[in-house]
Amino acid sequence: MRRVDWRGLASFNQLSERQAIQQLYECCSSSIWASRVADARPFPDDEALLEYADLILADLTDADLDEALAGHPRIGDRPDNPSSEREQSGVAGADASVLADLEKFNTAYEEKFGHVYLVFADGRPADELLDILGRRMHNDAETERRELRTELAKINLSRLTRMLTPASSHLDEGATT
Repeated sequence: MRRVDWRGLASFNQLSERQAIQQLYECCSSSIWASRVADARPFPDDEALLEYADLILADLTDADLDEALAGHPRIGDRPDNPSSEREQSGVAGADASVLADLEKFNTAYEEKFGHVYLVFADGRPADELLDILGRRMHNDAETERRELRTELAKINLSRLTRMLTPASSHLDEGATT
């Protein structure tokens, strides 16, 4: 399916259900989240969409949350989509020892919590993301689950905002659409 050329919320509201779900799924890999947000259209303004998306995220079951996490590559691995590549841009070119530590601690995190380490990378450098990972290794499972929901909400907000931004703005940033 070809990528939609975004022209803001009005265009998003006019997408077919399937197109809207596909675009939302690129923001968050939870099929129930994408479906519920798409079903709530039309939204009167960007803020209403963002608030509703947060509300649906807060209601995701653990299984739905696991589905969303499965759509995120490990920090330090080669990103498999443009959003993750942009978000992990600060990791590119990191020192080999930092990347090795990221790999080691990612594995330990996954063994402890049963899912990928999720953080709103937002171009932050690898050593900062490694420090956050080290701190979060001390969380209990419940605390960590709350923290990853918070991080996922930040990622979703960033991706939804970008999705709603006209395509010409993305070109100005040097990104491709």
